[in-house]
Amino acid sequence: MARNETDIRPESMARINTPELAQAFIDEQIAAIRAQVGTDRVLLALSGGVDSSVVAALLIKAIGKQLTCVHVNHGLLRKGEPEQVIKVFRDEMDANLVYVDATDRFLDALAGVSAPEKKRKIIGGLFIDVFAEEARKLEGVKFLAQGTIYPDILESKAGIKSHHNDGGLPEDLKFELCEPVKLLYKDEVRMVGKQLGLPDNMVYRQPFPGPGLGVRCTGAITRDRLEAVRESDAILREEFDKAGLNGKVWQYFTVVPDFTSTGIKDGKRTDDWMVIIRAVNSVDATSATVPELPYSLLTTIRERIFNEVKGVNRVLYDLSTKPLATIEYE
Repeated sequence: MARNETDIRPESMARINTPELAQAFIDEQIAAIRAQVGTDRVLLALSGGVDSSVVAALLIKAIGKQLTCVHVNHGLLRKGEPEQVIKVFRDEMDANLVYVDATDRFLDALAGVSAPEKKRKIIGGLFIDVFAEEARKLEGVKFLAQGTIYPDILESKAGIKSHHNDGGLPEDLKFELCEPVKLLYKDEVRMVGKQLGLPDNMVYRQPFPGPGLGVRCTGAITRDRLEAVRESDAILREEFDKAGLNGKVWQYFTVVPDFTSTGIKDGKRTDDWMVIIRAVNSVDATSATVPELPYSLLTTIRERIFNEVKGVNRVLYDLSTKPLATIEYE
């Protein structure tokens, strides 16, 4: 998609770092959205991440029921995330929300696929297919809203990576774009989201890969290992919250590799999965350090994983910095 001068952030644009500036931006964008959209309908793929959630909240304030949000659950989301999207947007904000549970469709397509890049392509391609199917069911949609932010545009222009919101939809679905936060940096998007009244665990959501837990269940995804990732990740996040580390450690999650190790349970040999705890501090993800966590916290997490997650007999803490390691495993 070609970008133009409207995609260049003016040097005079103040950094949105106060509630007052955030409210001024919200008021400005509500007027701009209404002027652009008029009485037409708008479609948005709502992942539950901060960017798409802020765009959804802005559009709901601006045009209400003219917006249709589509939330595709590909089965690779963290525990409780689909339920939160439904609660916040359908129940609390009264949005037109189409919820699609495509878990089986995604996991069936991924069965036996171990190459990370192939997994990513299957997940991305199938997401577009499911979204397009829902789009074709709707009439009068002229606009496609996207959570594009300014770093996306800068990285595309610099050739660092392709724009994650560019292209992809079939030829018969031609929409005009509506990108109300495209000139904002991530910290500004969070400030706007907070001012819009979105919950903190949505506004300050940790970086989460597009393929979701699919790249934290390494190798060929199996449903039992995927569930082990989801449950152990939920335990980790809960215990970090209790320890007051939410917001102090930049990103933390669990990984369950596609190999087993020998263990002992009730005096008998076991051959079970291992859970790897990954926690890093970073500013922009180009480099990362590993925080020194209290041993008592690690043992608490270990015992909960042993007691609450099926098929696990080993818990590890990853000490690898970036470089040499990357933050994600795939």
